[in-house]
Amino acid sequence: MTRFTVITITYNAAGVLGRTLDSVLRQDYPDVEHLIVDGASTDDTLHLAEDYKARSDASDGGHTVIIHSEPDQGIYDAMNKGLTQASGDYVVFINAGDFFPSDNTLQQIAHRCHLNEKASDQLPAVLYGNTDIVDGQGNYLHPRRLQPPERLTWRSFQQGMLVCHQAFYARTDLAKNVQYDTRYRFSADVDWCIRVMREADRLALPLCNIGQVVACYTEEGTTTRNHRASLRERYSIMVRHYGNVTTFLMHCWFVLRACFLFGQKCK
Repeated sequence: MTRFTVITITYNAAGVLGRTLDSVLRQDYPDVEHLIVDGASTDDTLHLAEDYKARSDASDGGHTVIIHSEPDQGIYDAMNKGLTQASGDYVVFINAGDFFPSDNTLQQIAHRCHLNEKASDQLPAVLYGNTDIVDGQGNYLHPRRLQPPERLTWRSFQQGMLVCHQAFYARTDLAKNVQYDTRYRFSADVDWCIRVMREADRLALPLCNIGQVVACYTEEGTTTRNHRASLRERYSIMVRHYGNVTTFLMHCWFVLRACFLFGQKCK
């Protein structure tokens, strides 16, 4: 049975953490490890996490819940700590405020993974799917604007981050060897996803499209609040992986596309 490690990074997240923990607790898939990596919160975050662990431990077929709290050097340092501890076959980051869209999300992902493995005799390097955007209260807003392609490769991200970080399940053995680059403050997740896919390409491992919504993402996150700095980092990351010319031309296209869409809205 495929084992999933869900990693949740928290820091003073008591206001939004409940819906994240509840969505993991409700998963009907049995083989789940949930790592909560906290940055020494001073609000009720740890109280919520401990209560959640007690509920999970007491439930029939509860998941393995591990809580670790200490100061860190930022969110990507915390994510690297989570990767180091992960023991599942696949790892996914569902951070405070984000959640699974249904109680059988992991069951559906495991089923597609099993079908893909039977067809190719290889455990996919990445499982990925669609994302819905929710507001700060967890209410549905709209599908994520960028949609994952049917066939994903590491070059796909030339067109932007087509797969949301929360909808990107990386094989843990690959992910542990491709840790987050903490030189980036806001967009190390983009760089990490590309490097995981490049490693998959080097090893000739498949990437599997689940073909359904697998994550609900709260749009009011750190990257959203630091949008300009994030865009600058993303540009440098694209140059690093795809070169100056390709990155410049793609961003010219992004600007033209944005102008066209704005013009359509104004009609």
